[in-house]
Amino acid sequence: MTSVLPVPTPDAATRRRPGSGRLLWLLVVLAVLALLSVASVAIGSRGVGWSDIWSALGGSSETIEEAAVTKRIPRTVLAVLVGSALGLAGAVMQGVTRNPLADPGVLGINMGASLAVVAGLAWFGLFTATSRIFVAVAGAALAAVFVYAVGALGRGGPTPLKLALAGAATSAALTSFITAIALPRGDIAANVQSFQVGGVGGATFDNLTPVLPFLAVGLVISLLSARGLNSLALGDELAAGLGERVAVARGVAALGSVLLCGAATAVAGPIWFVGLVVPHLCRLLVGVDHRWLLPFSALAGASLLVASDVIGRIVARPSELDVGIITALVGAPFFIAVVRRQRVREL
Repeated sequence: MTSVLPVPTPDAATRRRPGSGRLLWLLVVLAVLALLSVASVAIGSRGVGWSDIWSALGGSSETIEEAAVTKRIPRTVLAVLVGSALGLAGAVMQGVTRNPLADPGVLGINMGASLAVVAGLAWFGLFTATSRIFVAVAGAALAAVFVYAVGALGRGGPTPLKLALAGAATSAALTSFITAIALPRGDIAANVQSFQVGGVGGATFDNLTPVLPFLAVGLVISLLSARGLNSLALGDELAAGLGERVAVARGVAALGSVLLCGAATAVAGPIWFVGLVVPHLCRLLVGVDHRWLLPFSALAGASLLVASDVIGRIVARPSELDVGIITALVGAPFFIAVVRRQRVREL
């Protein structure tokens, strides 16, 4: 039996979470994100002061400290963009599949994008940022369709556990393919290994620019799908009875999440568990109405990834740990806790 994420009607959601309370949480999340962004710019292997930060923001990079801040600014921007994309994509996926275990990493979608990028680099010489994003989105879409089709086989359809197992198996297989492609290619093996960990280091505004249109389109599509996701949470039959075109609503929402996942993976590598952890935490704050849940998931996802990047610089100073390692350390226990709490039953 499929475990669903119940989404009440807007009136019921409003009674549970008054608008003033949600607005207060919105201010809190924005304040946290702002503080974390400042910390991301200020914290690193070399300490900097407020004067260095202000000078760097003004365009100066004459001193070593100002140059360090100049390099951290695009890194922080990338963490915000990727974190918001993954947090939002996770919330959309959980709504589309009515699966509390849905996440771009858990379902193998990130690894599909990764395989497409690595294959493009090794076999087709796709070294431009724009071409990598296109193939990443295509790989993410193919992986999403494949995992959902495999998870839907058998009696009971796509149950949460079947989808999670299909995603885990698919991720393992795709990882093996990536290794098989990269190992004979010494010219790209080191870059592929670093890419597979998932990180935001080395970001520049030049490699951020091509991904912005994809993220923007995915963001708009995902946010506009909120009403449809609320209807889908009631069940396909009831949603259709209320006048919702179920297939269209599910397809549009899935398109938005695939765009976000593919674009985020193309620039930062496969980062796991942000899309799983963030929506569950946001439901505790703002309820399950997707009109509120989706934007909150984007902001909270950005906060989580920026915080993970800062933590990675602190715990391994003067070196650093990539954000993919930190999110895995946080997300894996959370994933186990969600599975235990949901008590998902296999057929």
